[in-house]
Amino acid sequence: MKPAPAPGNPIVLSYLELRTAVGIVGIALPFVLALGMVVQGFHRLESSLSSYYYTDLRNVFVGSLCIIAAFLASCRGYDRKDEIAGWLAGACAIGVAFFPTTPDGCATPGEKIIGDIHYTFAGILFLTLAYFCLFLFTQTHTDRKPTAQKLKRNTVYVVCGWIMLACIALMLLFIVPVLSNLVHCSSRTFWLESTAIVSFGVAWLTKGEAILKDK
Repeated sequence: MKPAPAPGNPIVLSYLELRTAVGIVGIALPFVLALGMVVQGFHRLESSLSSYYYTDLRNVFVGSLCIIAAFLASCRGYDRKDEIAGWLAGACAIGVAFFPTTPDGCATPGEKIIGDIHYTFAGILFLTLAYFCLFLFTQTHTDRKPTAQKLKRNTVYVVCGWIMLACIALMLLFIVPVLSNLVHCSSRTFWLESTAIVSFGVAWLTKGEAILKDK
C-alpha cells in the first residue's frame, strides 16, 4: 500500500477537490434532468435516467457521465486496486453514455442489442461504485490510526454502498414480470437509479471531506 501524502499537501487538496466534484455531479444529475424537463413544460419523469438520452437533455446526460468518467479514471488511491477500479468505472460510465438504453415502446433488433450493452455497462458501473464504498473508501493506511471522523466517514461509505446494492437488486427483481406488476410505477427505475447515483455522490463528497472533514 502506497503512503498517503501529508495533510495540507497541494496534491492532497487537489484529490479532495476532485472527489468532491465527482460527488456534486453525481448528486446533481437526476435533479438537473428532472427539473430540466419541467422547465421545458414536460411535467413527468422518464422511465429511467438513461431514457433522458432520447430527450432534449441528451447532452446533459452524456456530458455528465463523461465528466464522471474522467474524474473516476483520474482518481488515485492507496494501491493498484484503486486504480483498476477507477479505470473500470470510468470505462463503464463512457459505455453507459455512448451505448444508449433501449428506447421505450417499439425498438429495433439493433436498438435492443445496444440496449443490452448499455445495461451491462450500467450494472458493472454501479457494482464498481459500490465496491469503492464498501472496500476501498473504508481503508486506512497501515501506519495510521483511523480518526473519529474517519470512522464516521466509513459508516457513510458502508451505508451508501449497501443502498446502491439494494437498488441494483430491486432493479433486477423488477425484471421478473410477476414482481414488476406489483409496483405500478412507470418511473420506478428512475427512482432506483437516482437513489443509487445520489448515494454514490454522497460517498464521494464524504471522501473529498466536504462532509465529516478531519479537524
